[in-house]
Amino acid sequence: MVGSNDSDGAERDAQEPGPLIVTEDENLLDDLLRLCAAAGTMPAVTHGGGAGTAGWDSAPLVIVGEDCIDRLRGVGRRPGVVLIGQQPDDTRVWQQAVEIGAERVLGLPDGESWLVDRIADAVEGDGRPALTVGVLGGRGGSGASTLACALAVTAARQGHRTILIDADPLGGGLDVLLGGEREKGLRWPAFAESRGRVGGGALADSLPRLHALRVLSWDRGESVTIPPTAMRAVMSAARRRGGIVVVDLPRRLDGAVAEALAQIDVGLLLIPAELRATAAAGRVAASARTLLRDLRVVARETPGPGLPDGEPARLLALPPVGTLPWDPHLAESLGRGIPPGAHPRAPLSRFCTEFWARVLDGPEPARPCHQGRGVPGLGVGSRSWLDEGGLS
Repeated sequence: MVGSNDSDGAERDAQEPGPLIVTEDENLLDDLLRLCAAAGTMPAVTHGGGAGTAGWDSAPLVIVGEDCIDRLRGVGRRPGVVLIGQQPDDTRVWQQAVEIGAERVLGLPDGESWLVDRIADAVEGDGRPALTVGVLGGRGGSGASTLACALAVTAARQGHRTILIDADPLGGGLDVLLGGEREKGLRWPAFAESRGRVGGGALADSLPRLHALRVLSWDRGESVTIPPTAMRAVMSAARRRGGIVVVDLPRRLDGAVAEALAQIDVGLLLIPAELRATAAAGRVAASARTLLRDLRVVARETPGPGLPDGEPARLLALPPVGTLPWDPHLAESLGRGIPPGAHPRAPLSRFCTEFWARVLDGPEPARPCHQGRGVPGLGVGSRSWLDEGGLS
């Protein structure tokens, strides 16, 4: 199953071991410490080398300075060794790299970008990326932000490692919807200048923790612009961390939203079961589908007469996920500061519980669908899997 499960249902953010640096060159050491910090990790450092080099076998990555290469001849071969040389194209340096089984020879500063990525990959591991679900409204006021919060709260309550990302700068802030606007932690403006690699663990540790999940939202300032490069870096970091990522998407498409859509496995288009709402959703769907391969419809019941079950999905020629039952008490609960999805027996929570059960349960977790494979378990008729669970 995707995500991690702790005995108390809370997310666990264990500190991953950092790489081992072997060098006595103080200038090189300063550079490598800086690059490790950029990758979001703290390395172990040994001055020198030899057969007893501490951490040689257990470190996720070993970075060796050319100055210590002669002292490592008695150390057993292992994967994940990088040699830093002053003249990386020198034949002698390559011969030394072969002797210790180094996978690559680098020079600095030319190899800095590659090395930061390699350090982050080694520390974070190469586990399954997070299942990433995007939620967008078919029209204004459809309740997409509420559904996104409820999906994240429900996933975290079930013990899954969860990040909720607010990609709508004009939505008022999901931290407010979750009652955590005063909670300490970074908001989007702090990541506006992000370029290249952001560590998944470092990202999560920097965000506010609300209801057992991590939330990236907006502050109350005037800045509402996130460059596409920052969105790409943050989304990539969140996905590499594994578990579940839920993204609240705006209906307009710009460069940053395009970057978010490109990393989403399945999109949920929430549409009130009304004809005008469905017509408006058609334009939203056409825009989103230019970048999102797997877009599906969640129809929301209305208090008055509406379209029959499955009709919004049929009119848009999109696969249905199900129908979200009308909850007359939802607005009152939100007004009292109760976050969406907090009541396990409420219609919204039950919908989310059934959604995750359908997506996550099975012989294998859902896999990213960027190659057009889709997420298993969602190709079903409207309301059918909800009714099977006894929901009304």
